[in-house]
Amino acid sequence: MSTATHEETLGFQTEVKQLLKLMIHSLYSNREIFLRELISNGADACDKLRYAALDNDALYEGDSELRIEIEHDAEAGTVTVRDNGIGMSRDEVIQNLGTIARSGTAEFLQQLSGEQQKDAKLIGQFGVGFYSGFIVADEVTVRTRKAGSDQASGVEWRSQGEGEFSVADIEREAHGTEIVLHLKGDAQEFADDFRLRSLVRKYSDHIEVPVRLPKVETAKDDDGNEIEGSEVTTWETVNEATALWARPKGEISDDEYQAFYKHVAHDFSDPLTWSHNKVEGKLEYTSLLYVPGRAPFDLYERDGARGVKLYVQRVFIMDDAEQFLPLYLRFIKGVVDTKDLSLNVSRELLQQDPQVDKIKSALTKRGLDMLKKLAKDAEAYQTFWNTFGTVLKEGPAEDFANREKIAGLLRFATTHTDSATQDQSLADYVSRMKEGQEKIYYIVADSFKAAKSSPHLEIFRKKGIEVLLLSDRIDEWLMSHLSEFEGKNFVDVAKGELDLGEVENEEEKQAQEETAKAKEALVKRVQEALGEAVQEVKVTHRLTDSPACVVLPEHEMGFQMRRIMEAAGQTLPEVKPILELNPEHPLVGRLEGAEGEAFGDLAHILFDQAIIAEGGQLEDPAAYVKRLNTLLTA
Repeated sequence: MSTATHEETLGFQTEVKQLLKLMIHSLYSNREIFLRELISNGADACDKLRYAALDNDALYEGDSELRIEIEHDAEAGTVTVRDNGIGMSRDEVIQNLGTIARSGTAEFLQQLSGEQQKDAKLIGQFGVGFYSGFIVADEVTVRTRKAGSDQASGVEWRSQGEGEFSVADIEREAHGTEIVLHLKGDAQEFADDFRLRSLVRKYSDHIEVPVRLPKVETAKDDDGNEIEGSEVTTWETVNEATALWARPKGEISDDEYQAFYKHVAHDFSDPLTWSHNKVEGKLEYTSLLYVPGRAPFDLYERDGARGVKLYVQRVFIMDDAEQFLPLYLRFIKGVVDTKDLSLNVSRELLQQDPQVDKIKSALTKRGLDMLKKLAKDAEAYQTFWNTFGTVLKEGPAEDFANREKIAGLLRFATTHTDSATQDQSLADYVSRMKEGQEKIYYIVADSFKAAKSSPHLEIFRKKGIEVLLLSDRIDEWLMSHLSEFEGKNFVDVAKGELDLGEVENEEEKQAQEETAKAKEALVKRVQEALGEAVQEVKVTHRLTDSPACVVLPEHEMGFQMRRIMEAAGQTLPEVKPILELNPEHPLVGRLEGAEGEAFGDLAHILFDQAIIAEGGQLEDPAAYVKRLNTLLTA
């Protein structure tokens, strides 16, 4: 190796500085995961070279036996992790090792609490890959060369993790990457052969690329004594180096499945569940899918990395093959290995391959079946729902064919428990429906408290009819695509005419009609007083405690969705609400007896209060306050 040239010192991206500072100075409870991360990165580099070499085997440079090698030097206090994979160019080194090229980093940093132990645990869960080396090292040196490039194109990267790094050009004979960790004083335990071997078997036994460590063998004389100077070093493969998904299910332990998940997902925690399946026949493939126990930080970024690892006959093709699962199942991780896709296919052509659609349909069904099975464990499924529920709610709009199946997996807060916890299924709701009830009722609001306290629920509470309480931003959009469940139509209690069906008897319905006739004069006066502010005024039987409420026409966009779209800059046509009055309320009785200006003021106050109760914004709050003050001081 020649002397380094063209050396420059650069600063880390701000987010990396924060991350490194936390890593280096935090108390870290599971430091050993650094080796798993570095081995996983090396395995990925080998996979990428194997794929690139399908079109150009000259990239192997005469060394096609892909491997990862780990060495240690106890005296120098170093651990070296080396691979002969794809390697990096100078620009790639600066990009990959100077920034975190992973969306969601900002959200990750926002969740850091400032408490060292809690933050250190978060870092381990984040799966920060290369940067985990700084957990045990006070200096890291990387030497690399891109496969197929000139030997003079080698690059050396150095950093002590203190905010900057240096990059220099070097001569490097071998392609691939070598990472040298200069261990901290309290991390010298890792410069030990037995420790390293045990960590490889613990975390990376399933890696398909051989992970090798040096083994020193000494010749012995006839008496069994070692002959001095006869030491010979050989490389010994420590891991099983077989594709875990290709092994029979009966031979794989839960610990092995969980370890493989951590490799695939770069996650620190165990998955909630998994499904390992081999399909034979017209379509042949093997899948190993996992449901994580926690969300990645880019879950809600629609352009973020997602999808399964794709292999064709155990040849790695791509990391995030998003074509094999719908977007609403983007949290599922795993591997798909198939014989039915051509190897020279590009990412664009792969999307149009009819075999992909067939595999996607089968994997979607398997993913939903996996969740249905998980739902039998209420506690585990609640953990899943709290983490990924809002993503699964995208399903009915995206996947019409599986809409009923997805609906069965949804969970809601309802008036049955009056708890904000979304833990009630639609099957639970249907099983509790009142005699004569033919519809599933729901209400959408900006918050759980607003939904729970809505005046629209008053008649339902009086009649003992359960209502779904929806407050997630996606809920109104969800319900616009979820028309029925088990033959029961969904009805928004804040839209259109209220029809409780056979829950109300004929006497009640007749009494409502008589009341409406008796209050026709009042309704006409209120309509004239409010003018263009309302579409219509009518008396209602949906209220028991409130004097009035506003209702939207049945097929109009709800208040919550309108506010979300307006906040996003959408211009929407004006929709005038319907004002419904409770004829039994004292304030409505007082309104009926009022005359002149007092009548107009009280009519406007009731209308404004109904809008406020709905979580809406008044067009003229000052006028409302003035009218209310006049009423209170009269």
